[in-house]
Amino acid sequence: MKVAIDAQLTVGSATGIGEYVSGLIGALQARDVQVTILREPRLDPWRFDRRLLWDQVLLPLSASRSGADLLHCASGTMPVMRRLPSVITVHDVAWLRAQEHARAYARYYFGEFSAGRYERATRVIVDSSFSKEELLACTRVDPSRVDVVHPGVANDYFSIVRSRKNHAFILAVGTIERRKNLEVLIRALSGLDRQVRLVVVGPGTEYEAYCRDLASSLRVADRVDWRGYIPRATLLDLFAHAAVVAVPSLYEGFGYAAAQALCAGAPVIVSDAPSLVEVVAGRAPVLAAGDSSAWTEQLNAIVSNADAAENRARAVRDDAMMRFSWRVAAAQTCEVYQKALAA
Repeated sequence: MKVAIDAQLTVGSATGIGEYVSGLIGALQARDVQVTILREPRLDPWRFDRRLLWDQVLLPLSASRSGADLLHCASGTMPVMRRLPSVITVHDVAWLRAQEHARAYARYYFGEFSAGRYERATRVIVDSSFSKEELLACTRVDPSRVDVVHPGVANDYFSIVRSRKNHAFILAVGTIERRKNLEVLIRALSGLDRQVRLVVVGPGTEYEAYCRDLASSLRVADRVDWRGYIPRATLLDLFAHAAVVAVPSLYEGFGYAAAQALCAGAPVIVSDAPSLVEVVAGRAPVLAAGDSSAWTEQLNAIVSNADAAENRARAVRDDAMMRFSWRVAAAQTCEVYQKALAA
């Protein structure tokens, strides 16, 4: 089987989707699938005009010349014109739900326009059962063409050795946007011991300015460490030392940070967003996304009783490693490819 994979979101500083694409490629190659990696390093995928040029012009040209049997659009967007059977991974439908703060052209392209591409794909992969429900609610995609495949977590999270020292910081990882609900952690921080810090990793949006102002108004600005993009080794070190990984999102298609924390053996708390509940599967505390007092209470319980929290996290680590194995995810993805080729 020869598969061409859109890997443009691995260019530059990769986010969760870039992590997904890189992990999938490596796992497919380990299964001896012939993978052609399609990317153009000279194009910044985070500039809309460059993304559009790649998606709709260069990607279909590259795919048609690749000699592949199948095109996998693993980043959630797909060209209008294509000659090969196609599989698309839809990571979430947030652009169809609520992105009122985004520019109109981005809302249209990543929302309504992309929904039309989902409906024309040979097969559609989603990251969670919740994402499948959302996709079917927001589009006219045929349910029989949709497959749920949980992404894997990179092996280097499995090999993290948790520090025995009590490092009193909360780790939040992900793009700083409204649906990530970082404000609830800042409000919770104001009720915790002043030695406890919040470390925020990920690219910012206009929402970051709001969060910074909130931190200042609550007099915790000196306890919030804004890291932006960081090298992978540094991120792994943070997972090794964080007292707890907090994922308070209002909306997620999956919840990579929660899965990574489980696999790293780090204590984790998530919101009651359905996909996060699905990811932790009863193995971590779940709190109402907007209840900052509940977050304060649970974070304080973990930070003040680190040994018990570590023991609970260690007890579910092996299970998480099996649930979020790239070996399993690649096998399931290959089954989807076979369905697409047989269609």
